[in-house]
Amino acid sequence: MMMSTASTPSGTSSQGRAVRYPLARPHRLSLETTAARAGLHPDLVRRFVALSLLDASRDVHGRLWFDTEAPAALARIQRLRCGLSLNYAAIGLVLDLLERISRLEALLHAAGRTGTRGDSRWT
Repeated sequence: MMMSTASTPSGTSSQGRAVRYPLARPHRLSLETTAARAGLHPDLVRRFVALSLLDASRDVHGRLWFDTEAPAALARIQRLRCGLSLNYAAIGLVLDLLERISRLEALLHAAGRTGTRGDSRWT
């Protein structure tokens, strides 16, 4: 006789296991999902994390979890690597400089100043 795994009203299955129902999209992505969305191998994504080119957090089991913007960051890293033939150390420097520029532009925008062409964003 096969037991049903249907959920009971109390949130447990008929076998006593807790049943979880996702109510919203996850606010973080797994390593496999991030790599698939970026079109990269998971080992390359791990390397980028080890080189501090990409931020990730680890859960209690040691699995990597990424922000939902990680695939876009990986695409930027790949464009810098392929388009400009930069090595990984140079990519880290360029990413840091681009982040600083973005912060300065945000400060200028908040202060109400714009560039000479009326557009404060040049990147």
